[in-house]
Amino acid sequence: MRKFLLLLLMAVQTATAVTVVDDRQIKVEFSQPPQRIITLLPSLAETVCALGACQLLVGTDNYADWPSSVKQLPKLGGLYDTSVEAIVKLKPDVVLAGKSSRIINRLESLGIKVVALEPQTLSDVQRSMRTVAHVLQLPKPDEAADHLWQQALQAIASAAQKIPPSAQGVSFYFEASTGGYAASDSSFIGGIMRQLGLKNIVTADMGAFPQVNPEFVVRSNPQWIFLAVPLRQSLDKRPGWSVIQAVKVGHVCTFTPEQGHVLVRPGPRMGEAAHILVKCLQGSSKL
Repeated sequence: MRKFLLLLLMAVQTATAVTVVDDRQIKVEFSQPPQRIITLLPSLAETVCALGACQLLVGTDNYADWPSSVKQLPKLGGLYDTSVEAIVKLKPDVVLAGKSSRIINRLESLGIKVVALEPQTLSDVQRSMRTVAHVLQLPKPDEAADHLWQQALQAIASAAQKIPPSAQGVSFYFEASTGGYAASDSSFIGGIMRQLGLKNIVTADMGAFPQVNPEFVVRSNPQWIFLAVPLRQSLDKRPGWSVIQAVKVGHVCTFTPEQGHVLVRPGPRMGEAAHILVKCLQGSSKL
């Protein structure tokens, strides 16, 4: 009987032990489901919550704001000023961080598990959802993540049906952040746009989010321009931009900060992002 109980205990321990491989190709092992989770990318907090585990979050980066409950959690800094000391005090079982985070090695040297994820393409987003589901040790992690993924795809497909005829197949430029960093065709934003039937002037071979020369945009002459971040000056003040077709006819979409957050976060709200973009093309967004 004792031997049987020992074998049963070993079987349970084996069943609950989980190893995930993050975007560094590093294996991270969990002997039991984490009960205290910190996220250092807004999209990762959103993914944890969308998978039904919001209650496990004990801290986030400064910018996580969805769902509203995460606004009340301790804020641990941004990409370049994350507080290691504050993280240690929260005693996390795991930190979900961006692969480019500068504090990963420091956290791991302190014995804190880190799963590093950097979703930039649509396939990255799907893989990231699956990885988070496995970290959470959901009963059917792949099934849960794929359900979330399919919901996003269905919402994007629904948005595509609402594209006005005048905007179908148009060329566009999407500025994802200040400094002229654009979303290329290989980025998750570019992937959404592609499913909406739009043509990106920033090609996949330029990288997911390249810094684009303003003259390139002038030469490419996009029919629509999307700006995810607030403008510091009107586009016609940028050298040469007054001749761009989108600028001349007013096909320039600007967004509220809240809308901008949805647009640039590679997570469960990508379907919502698609609908925001389509509303702009319909002429009903803030211009």
